[in-house]
Amino acid sequence: MTTSKTIPVNLRVLDKDYVVACPEEERDTLMASAQYLNKKVQEVREGGKVVSTERMVVISALNIIHEYLQYKQQRENHIGIAQTEITRLENKIELALSAIKL
Repeated sequence: MTTSKTIPVNLRVLDKDYVVACPEEERDTLMASAQYLNKKVQEVREGGKVVSTERMVVISALNIIHEYLQYKQQRENHIGIAQTEITRLENKIELALSAIKL
């Protein structure tokens, strides 16, 4: 088992700097996450209806979670469709093989 090295990562979120420790191999994903959060907060800010920073972050987080849950549901639907198709093909193959054995 390999132990991953933890490194400090400098992030800028909402014009504030944060240092977050994370496994070295997750650095790029963490930085992309911070950029995505900044983008979503900027979208909420530009909407003009939310004034406080805290509310902007909460609304942004809710939007991100909503996107994630939609993606997850779509993924589960696609997996279900694929599994159904695999089962159908397996049955078709078994039928063809049983016909050959006769």
